[in-house]
Amino acid sequence: MQNRLIQPLDRAPEGFREAYRAFLRPGRILLTGHSHQAWPDVALEAQRRAFEDAATYVDDKWEEAIHPLVARVARGIARRLGYEEEQAIAFGQNTHELVFRLLSCFPFDARTRIVTTTGEFHSLDRQLRRLEEEGVRVEWVDAADKATLPQRLVDAISPGTTLVAVSAVFFEDGALLGDLPEIAARAAEVGAVLLLDAYHAFNVVPVPLADLPGEVYVTAGGYKYAQFGEACCFLRIPPGSERRPLYTGWFANFAELALPRAERARVGYGPGASRFAGSTYDASPFYRAAAVLDHFEGFGMDVDRLRAISLRQTERILARLDEADAARLGFELVTPRERERRGGFVALRTAHAAGLVQALRQRGVYVDSRGSILRIGPAPYLLDEEIDRGVEALVECAAALAA
Repeated sequence: MQNRLIQPLDRAPEGFREAYRAFLRPGRILLTGHSHQAWPDVALEAQRRAFEDAATYVDDKWEEAIHPLVARVARGIARRLGYEEEQAIAFGQNTHELVFRLLSCFPFDARTRIVTTTGEFHSLDRQLRRLEEEGVRVEWVDAADKATLPQRLVDAISPGTTLVAVSAVFFEDGALLGDLPEIAARAAEVGAVLLLDAYHAFNVVPVPLADLPGEVYVTAGGYKYAQFGEACCFLRIPPGSERRPLYTGWFANFAELALPRAERARVGYGPGASRFAGSTYDASPFYRAAAVLDHFEGFGMDVDRLRAISLRQTERILARLDEADAARLGFELVTPRERERRGGFVALRTAHAAGLVQALRQRGVYVDSRGSILRIGPAPYLLDEEIDRGVEALVECAAALAA
């Protein structure tokens, strides 16, 4: 215990790496921490508990085991988002399911005006483009220049704006969105809802969400930095929300089920997060999430410490790229160098992004790409020498492709 207390906060505590034996196999280096982090070994036992509870309680498992577990996970998520624990948190298989519920609270025609950026994740980008085809007005703010993006977003949020949908950290280049309080204040001023995609911030970049004014919805999930695995995504619902999603499921108001259908004159919604609930879901992701949250807490790995580790690791990647003069190999750094503007990964633009992913995979180094951008994502369980070997392999593969 004494060794943990004196260890620098920008390094994982003693014993942390050993909790990932199943994923950290010899011969491979996992640098996809921005996409799919390794699961700690406790997740496997959690999967077993999901089966055991089903076998023990059968259909009573919802009241006896699952609902209390979901509430516990919601409290842990709220805490890591920087809110008080008692928040309305709705869950879904993916963020698209939850975001579309919010979108369905507004007319799918010209009465709805949405302000967003050209740097949003594919699911939101595709959905908004489809809604444009139905007449929804969408203002696309160019996300290329991150320095001027906040002011251009504020300028685009004019009276009559219904929804502002933006990322806290952008998925392609890892850049943080600056001046978030000013953006939120402008949205509140014109009566617009703010939807914040915090997926690339959750559990790695502290964001002052609790201080944002107005009607603020926050979505993210456990697939990336949280290490929950798939199918545990969430939407924070602001207090007092009375939105009525058109896309709604029978879990959204259990009280209604006791009434004869003839007496249900208007579709009702339950309080808080339940109004954004869907229908029957797989509970096993919540078993994993609860176990992983306990795992982080047990090692003292709060978001501030995870951020400190992440910054040190991404700085190490940048230093190794500079030492190798990566620019001569055609790499263009697109991730901000400034600590306060950089998220949890390093992104490089290169003409050989997809080819480098495949070449590195053959050497046991896992990275990924989005179009011409290659992403290198460290994680708190990685050793410094693994990061160094991963960057060295990248440089060697790039030199071979250039030749």
